Amino acid sequence: MLHLDLPKQAGGSEALDVARRSILHPSGLDEDRIATVLGGVMGYSVDYADLYFALTREESWSLEDGIVKDGSHSIEQGVGVRALSGEKTGFAYSDEIILPALTEASNAARAIARSGSNASLQAWRASGGHRLYLPIDPLEGLSDADKVSLLERIDVEARRMDPRVTQVMASLSGSHEVVLIMASDGTLAADVRPLVRMNVSVIVEQNGRREQGYCGSGGRYGFGRFLENDRWKDLVAEAVRSAVVNLEATAAPAGTMTVVLGPGWPGILLHEAIGHGLEGDFNRKGTSAFSGRIGERVASDQCTVVDDGTLGSRRGSLNVDDEGTPTQCTTLIENGVLRGYLQDKLNARLMGAQPTGNGRRESFAHMTLPRMTNTYMLAGKYDPQEIIGSVK
Repeated sequence: MLHLDLPKQAGGSEALDVARRSILHPSGLDEDRIATVLGGVMGYSVDYADLYFALTREESWSLEDGIVKDGSHSIEQGVGVRALSGEKTGFAYSDEIILPALTEASNAARAIARSGSNASLQAWRASGGHRLYLPIDPLEGLSDADKVSLLERIDVEARRMDPRVTQVMASLSGSHEVVLIMASDGTLAADVRPLVRMNVSVIVEQNGRREQGYCGSGGRYGFGRFLENDRWKDLVAEAVRSAVVNLEATAAPAGTMTVVLGPGWPGILLHEAIGHGLEGDFNRKGTSAFSGRIGERVASDQCTVVDDGTLGSRRGSLNVDDEGTPTQCTTLIENGVLRGYLQDKLNARLMGAQPTGNGRRESFAHMTLPRMTNTYMLAGKYDPQEIIGSVK
């Protein structure tokens, strides 16, 4: 039997207090010492400087044919120091969150920044951000034994649903990330970011033909969400259904033709073909097909594309981005007309725009880039069957 414990919620002052306790206090650091480090960077004619602290715990479990094949757990922490001077960026990082390492990293970052406007260090202003998800640790919501038990139940359920199921693969993954951003413009922000995912893949066989089906889901909540109303069974059912459908599928006709894409996974096409081209750095450098085209028609008047980082508990949502800017819903294309780009602080400043809450870092060891959150096309006025019927 699975024993579900509710994930532990953070204390009253939430993300900022969690970040102080888990990142700063163990190393004997506080805001005053961080201000000293930032002040040292700003004393070298730098326009802007920031420190990005991160503490990340990750785990994953995978099962194949009823046997747990892999279980892993990792912990990573560190700090990235960035100094901006015009278009130049100085960046250094350390996986030791201690004052000497911070000082050394800041010295390296400021070395390239000697031609800025000699900006001053602003007083800290705590950024409230949003409350799109709870500041919980999803790794503690279920015991390791219960996670393995859930994977085993997925295997049994898939085989029960259809005797043609010959192979079942299932996995659970989760992460708990605490970030703290402190910047020379006074930004003081933190975020506690839970993230979990469940994947189910099955192989079915009939008359010598083998086909595969898949379903996965996740978001910024705890593993317990998959147990609510037996939600995990819905994922198993969809994986089995798609595999069985594939048993009867025929090859798609070849050639050039009009294709109607339904909602869901085709969003990846929008992400790759359109979304990346609307990120600020590519447009500032003139390498995007959308560069310099604000106000121009770039799509059908039925197309409105937005990037919305404020959707509750969604995988791409953030309370604040990796520069401490609250996320927002940004209209990129409105009724076919290009309205704007996704911006971080650097590209927004250089392009005369405002940050849109899209500053993202792969980790503390990487520099900030303007990147997507949840990017999608809004629904139009036509019924899906009407769209399909219009294709000749």
